[in-house]
Amino acid sequence: MTIQLDMYQTIAVAVVVLMLGNFLKHRIAILERFCIPAPVIGGVIFAIFTCVCYVTGFAEFSFDDILKEVCMVFFFTSVGFQANLKVLKSGGKPLLIFLVLVIVLIITQNFTAIGLANLLGLDSLTGMTTGSIPMVGGHGTAGAFGPVLEDFGISGATTVCTAAATFGLVAGSLMGGPIGNRLIKKHNLLDTIKNDDDTLLVEEEEKHERHFSMYAPAVFQLIIAVGIGTIFSKLLSLTGMTFPIYIGAMIAAAIMRNIGEYTGKITIHMGEINDLGGICLSLFLGIAMITLKLWQLADLALPLVILLAGQVALMFLFSYIVVFNVMGRNYDAAVLVAGTCGFGMGATPNAMANMQAICEKYGPSVKAYLIIPIVGSLFADFLNSLTITFFINLL
Repeated sequence: MTIQLDMYQTIAVAVVVLMLGNFLKHRIAILERFCIPAPVIGGVIFAIFTCVCYVTGFAEFSFDDILKEVCMVFFFTSVGFQANLKVLKSGGKPLLIFLVLVIVLIITQNFTAIGLANLLGLDSLTGMTTGSIPMVGGHGTAGAFGPVLEDFGISGATTVCTAAATFGLVAGSLMGGPIGNRLIKKHNLLDTIKNDDDTLLVEEEEKHERHFSMYAPAVFQLIIAVGIGTIFSKLLSLTGMTFPIYIGAMIAAAIMRNIGEYTGKITIHMGEINDLGGICLSLFLGIAMITLKLWQLADLALPLVILLAGQVALMFLFSYIVVFNVMGRNYDAAVLVAGTCGFGMGATPNAMANMQAICEKYGPSVKAYLIIPIVGSLFADFLNSLTITFFINLL
């Protein structure tokens, strides 16, 4: 028996799944602790249900997921609006150094994934499903690039990417705090705590204030960026390379944001855009999760464990050795290590939770609280998408 859901029914089920996830997240402490997104919680439950129905032969679900693409484009457009070059410049040398480290991490994650996949006799693109797509990218990028990999013949890529992203959220949350804590104790870093100027942090936060009357203009700005983005996407397609559908809109949004910042003639409503982007991300993830086919993981069970173990080892070595030493071998560097584990294998909220756990115990780190949100939220997804696109076309 096949149960066919149309576009409206699919989005309705996605919202129900999202609400279920929110309900469970607020009542099960471990889900809150690991910052697991509500759509992932509810979506996994629904995906298990559809998997049982499929395996037992009771029913097979079919979804019209056209709105998933729409929500995805609007979410990544909101990410593009985060790319404020003025903030990057004002953050100074430490911010630029950390940004370079993140780029190195993204590239290394992909090389590690491809190398391990080849050792296991798997296709290089199959390896990419456990590289920076789900690690630095998280569930949003996993849902966006999974279908792209499937177009290249990688069966079940979306399911594998999503599973890897979920694993990354938990692993990054488990690793960050203990590694940062060990560095602080091992190197006696409490003497290096200092009170930095947090003016830039406050100024950027003030730009994210919400005003109810500004939500409509924010929607219009998103729509304009998406429209202009179609032109950029068309021009990029002339190169013969494969780009995700949202890349043009993301670039258009970044240009609009920086024109506004440098000319002062355009007010970009960042707080409202962030909220709208968050709603679109939740709906996108909700649809992506309910359409997962968990039975596709069966053939990749053991290789997937090995590939993900490789990413955990890489994250530990990179953060413990490279990030700590390059960022100054002090208390701020140790807090940055904890944050890097969070967004390097999960998402920026996980990074903030890791840093908060350390700072509540030992003391504040303005430097870390400035760098991680700016790089994790404003630039990491943007640079990751470009790097992934390069790797996919290279392979």
